[in-house]
Amino acid sequence: MRLGSGTFAACCVVIEVLGVALFLRGFFPAPVRSSSRTEHQAEPPAPEPSTGASSNWTKLPPPLFSKVVIMLIDALRDDFVFGSKGVKFMPYTTYLVEKGASHSFVAEAKPPTVTMPRIKALMTGSLPGFIDVVRNLNSPALLEDNVITQAKAAGKRMIFYGDETWVKLFPQHFVEYDGTTSFFVSDYTEVDDNVTRHLDKVLKRGDWDVLILHYLGLDHIGHISGPSSPLIGHKLSEMDNILMKIHTSLLSEERENLSPNLLVLCGDHGMSETGSHGASSMEEVNTPLILISSAFERKPGDIRHPKHVQQTDLAATLAIGLGLPIPENSVGSLLFPSIEGRPVREQLRFLHLNAVQLSKLLQENVPSYKKEPGFEQFKMAERLHGNWIRLYLEENTSEVLFNLGTKVRRQYLDALRTLSLSLSRQVAQYDIYSMLVGTVMVLEVLTLLLLSIPQALSSKAELEVPLWSPVFSLLFYLMFLVLSALHVIVCTSAESSCYFCGLSWLMAGGVMVLISALLCAVVSALAKMFASGKLLSKNPAHPNSRWSELDVVILLGTMGHVLSLGASSFIEEEHQTWYFLVNTLCLALCHEIYRNCFLGDDCEPWRCSHGERGFVNTAPALQDGSIGHDELEPHRASKSPASLNTLRGWEKWMAMASPWVILTCCRLLRSLNQTGVQWAHRPDLGHWLTSSDHKAELSVLAALSLIMIFALVQRRCSLTSKVAMALGLLGVYCYRAAIGNVLFPWQRDSKDISKGLIEARFVHVFVLGILFTGTKDLLKSQVIAADFTIKTVGLWEIYSGLVLLAALLFRPHNLPVLVFSLLIQTIMTKFIWKPLRHDAAEITVMHYWFGQAFFYFQGNSNNIATVDISAGFVGLDTYVEVPAVFLTAFATFAGPVLWASHLVSFLSSETSSGSALSHACFCYALICSFPVSAYIILVTSLRYHLFIWSVFSPKLLYEGMHILITAAICVFFTAMDQANTKS
Repeated sequence: MRLGSGTFAACCVVIEVLGVALFLRGFFPAPVRSSSRTEHQAEPPAPEPSTGASSNWTKLPPPLFSKVVIMLIDALRDDFVFGSKGVKFMPYTTYLVEKGASHSFVAEAKPPTVTMPRIKALMTGSLPGFIDVVRNLNSPALLEDNVITQAKAAGKRMIFYGDETWVKLFPQHFVEYDGTTSFFVSDYTEVDDNVTRHLDKVLKRGDWDVLILHYLGLDHIGHISGPSSPLIGHKLSEMDNILMKIHTSLLSEERENLSPNLLVLCGDHGMSETGSHGASSMEEVNTPLILISSAFERKPGDIRHPKHVQQTDLAATLAIGLGLPIPENSVGSLLFPSIEGRPVREQLRFLHLNAVQLSKLLQENVPSYKKEPGFEQFKMAERLHGNWIRLYLEENTSEVLFNLGTKVRRQYLDALRTLSLSLSRQVAQYDIYSMLVGTVMVLEVLTLLLLSIPQALSSKAELEVPLWSPVFSLLFYLMFLVLSALHVIVCTSAESSCYFCGLSWLMAGGVMVLISALLCAVVSALAKMFASGKLLSKNPAHPNSRWSELDVVILLGTMGHVLSLGASSFIEEEHQTWYFLVNTLCLALCHEIYRNCFLGDDCEPWRCSHGERGFVNTAPALQDGSIGHDELEPHRASKSPASLNTLRGWEKWMAMASPWVILTCCRLLRSLNQTGVQWAHRPDLGHWLTSSDHKAELSVLAALSLIMIFALVQRRCSLTSKVAMALGLLGVYCYRAAIGNVLFPWQRDSKDISKGLIEARFVHVFVLGILFTGTKDLLKSQVIAADFTIKTVGLWEIYSGLVLLAALLFRPHNLPVLVFSLLIQTIMTKFIWKPLRHDAAEITVMHYWFGQAFFYFQGNSNNIATVDISAGFVGLDTYVEVPAVFLTAFATFAGPVLWASHLVSFLSSETSSGSALSHACFCYALICSFPVSAYIILVTSLRYHLFIWSVFSPKLLYEGMHILITAAICVFFTAMDQANTKS
């Protein structure tokens, strides 16, 4: 079966996407769970331990508080309350922390620090799986045991106002609720007003037991303008006034009912220095947790510094406070300060219930639980507790009883701390079988791509895929039977759940057929390679075929990047790797240009080899001479040897200066956005521009950038698209002025701030118009096959439409990134790729490298926190999932997407070879498959590494998204290649 190189590569990448998806499903597993209860059936509480005398306390203790109000402020950092901002903007809260009846804590939130997993952690006490960062967009109902479900079962009446994620997680649990959309980050006023408007009425009523308020405005401000925005202070003051209103109302009610209430102020996660969240920096994981109640007596002069606890500790504390069973999957320990004012017997009873729950969870998830230090400490505390009960029931009031009680309490607290730590380390159980199947698929695809290089990069850009003959061969059926038998054995003997085993036999059989066919194809390709190797030995080597310096740079750079993924520090600072590779590439190009200019005819054999090179690993094909000078010719006008002598004087000097201009641009871009982990906190030009004191400078820069974008893009557009581009870029500036990012010349301040819906939709219309015009020209070129100009203009207009969309979604200080991207593409097209006539493979690798570098120039990193989700709501007045996800993904990966789009346009317009797009598609698929395959093997071997969730897992999600985008790019390549073939 003969396939074009591009079609073959696109099919391989699609299969690789399936393998990566299966691997991700197995790698991001289900956290530790209890198997004792499936539907929250009530279990009798553990009786009070006793030795020699029977205790009469076999029921749950009564509630400690009459009512509980949980005020959750999204993205509330600990320093917003306990730092200078808290003193300045939250005076009432600061008073309660320093002098009031309260206990303050710094609660650590485990990554991923996004809302839905953190709500689950607060209410269940468990550690949600990392894959919940994906489910955060569409939260399913929470079936795990939790405080909310226990409260409903106990007849508690609960009211909720705020983030609708709670309503999705706990449907039909609240007697009254009003949900607000959490993902529409452009709104930070109404989203909180819709919560506060209910307070006056609900606080006067007495028909509820639990009130939950989730405020989103602070988080939205962070996403829009960061933690240094002046809007942060106004929002903190607003929250402080609301807290004072709630606390005053609860105190007045306590005077009437003589029963203490509890007010909890907390955050679900923090806020990074860029205003986002999702990663594991100190600013993102440290959140305030303040328990306020008249039951917490405080003597004058009693200074209480916030203690560091785990966020999961709140579930056990709330359960005890409401007189409920502790959620069975909770790994948290009771916050002892909340009960230290109770009698000793009650304290020990509460601690015992918590310890019993944790020890049961340990027994169900750790086979050797008896050897765990926490379990031994618990048994020792339980024995001592029994002795204390015996003395207590004997009405012994001596000092021995007091000292023993103190010892038991200390022993319980040590046991709780150790048990909680042991369970937290047992974060998850990996689905090894699903991971293994996905890994095999990915590695088979990579091997097949590598073995297909000689044919795929040949002059015909076609290869014989040994598909039908192996399917009916003995090897295929033997492999299928072996895999089926292995599947049955694994799925029938597996003790834990397995996703691949849960698939239907039809789907699982399809995957096994695919794996068997790929294996047969690999074996056939290997056999053909060895056979052709024997034939090659009879042929003399091509006299001019050898690797150039550029080939060596590409090979070493690719391998070096893959090897660098083995270290957590290199993953955190991967941008440095790409900056280094791009700079090295520029120096290699500089060497090539100078050599071409100054050596002249002495370099003729070397220059001729440009047309004879394919990808860096195409040595077998090169020796066979299968890739000739005429086949990979990137220049349309001439097929003479590569030379800069054809350029005019000033153009030749520009060509010599072009690598240094590109290096200068890259150096300026590095100063724009500090990214990574080690130096992300350092000031950069982006922070300086986005500060409120430099809005005028930002406005000038944004206006100049938009003008430059138009100048660089319009040169190859039709008149209609030029007008649409000009109006669209004007609309971009109007949108940013409408939301207060930049100023108009006649605008003194930014008081008239809106959501910019009209302006953004105005730009969206022009984006769609330009894309439609480009698509129409492409279709027209298929009808008028001889008119090559229409096709090139159509491709450039599609590229221009994507540039306009990126300009709309990029924050104003990032518009220079887009300008420099266009400038570098223009310089390399005119002064490097055309004169030096690099082949399609080399041009593809250069586009890929620059695309990756510009991903980091945007300010992105391998942390989820750098994803700018505000871009997903440009032009939307409500949350619509599909466009919001698309816009967010495009804004994040705009660098690689725009460079890939430019690659298609360049190869289609500047090459005479019909196989250039096929070669480019194949090379793009191959160079993207290398890091994905290597990283999958790496994270499998390092799945118990200390930084597996904070460093390696976010990078794995990025790699999964990257291979998905690569598949879409390869499909686009293939479609354009097919259009070329037909025309």
